[in-house]
Formats: sequence, structure tokens, C-alpha cells
Amino acid sequence: MSDEQSSDFDDFRQAMGDVKPLKHKARVGLKSSKESESAIRARRESATEEPESNFNELSGEFIDAVDPHALLSFQRPGVQHGVFRNLRLGKYHIDARLDLHRHSVEQARTAVFTFIRDCLEYDIRCALITHGKGEGRQQPALMKSCIAHWLPQLDAVLAFHSAQKQHGSTGATYVLLRKSERKRHENLERHQKRRP
Repeated sequence: MSDEQSSDFDDFRQAMGDVKPLKHKARVGLKSSKESESAIRARRESATEEPESNFNELSGEFIDAVDPHALLSFQRPGVQHGVFRNLRLGKYHIDARLDLHRHSVEQARTAVFTFIRDCLEYDIRCALITHGKGEGRQQPALMKSCIAHWLPQLDAVLAFHSAQKQHGSTGATYVLLRKSERKRHENLERHQKRRP
């Protein structure tokens, strides 16, 4: 170092003699986690899941066209034939109704999903969906075809059948729903109390 450089350095050191370095705070505070690994995993899974109440499981894929006058009929395995016959004949009290007239397909899809979910929540076992026949339209029986396609996709639906004349004939469908978990539990408790 030359004398000039060393005097500059000495001057700099003298000017900076009472200066102290700044202390930087950490930008990210890392804390040790006291949560168990399973609790962390459960939180992550619940954060990434879509809320069940908003999830619509009805597919919007291609739907086979149904004739406007065709009878809709569906029965899950395990549903007793006498129960299905009573549904088909309109012998069950209708506790809820949904009218899909003037709905677009997407509106109807959401309405059907919400309707079935609400029926389960309120322990409704038999419902009626009015969809019309769609005669004289560009796409006849469009809503009826959608109902025939969507209802079997819902686990809550045990059976369905086109309605009797007084309820709309082939322009409406009876829907038989399974018991809610709450109702099943109540029935189980009631039957266990009867046993000696």
C-alpha cells in the first residue's frame, strides 16, 4: 500500500471508529413444531380438499337422449320389490318437490344436486322432480334425459320411477332416498331398546 492509500484508510477508520454494525432481524421466523406428524398431515389434507357441501358429483358429460314418453325406472340392488312397486304406483307420501321448468341444464344440475342433499339433511324419503317431457322442442326431453342420467350417480338415490298421471306422468319422476345417518342411528337405538 502506498502512503497515500494508507492515510486514506486511516482517515476512513478514524471516521468510522464509533459506528456499530446494524442488526438485521430474521425475515422468516422458524419455530420448532410441537404438532404431531399426523396432525400436520390432517391439516394439509383438509386444506386441499374441496368442501363437501360445494362439491357437485353430477357429471356434465354426454347424456343419452330419452324419448319424451319413455318411463324412467331405476332400482338399486337391495331395494325390496314391494318398496319399489309402491314407489312406482305413487303410494308414498311426497315430502318434497322440485320443478325444473325454465331451468338451463347447468341450473338444473345444481338444483338437483342441492335438492337431493337437502332432502337427506331433512330426512325426506320420497320426493318428486318435475322435469317435463320437452315435446315440440329442438332437443325433446332434454331435462328428462338429464334426470335419467344424473339420479343414478347419487348414492342417496335408492330408486326412481316416472310418476303417476295425477303427479305429472312421464313429465315427472318419483325419487326414493336412503335414510340419513342420523335417522339410521335413531332407528338402530330404537330397535336395540326393544330387545330383552
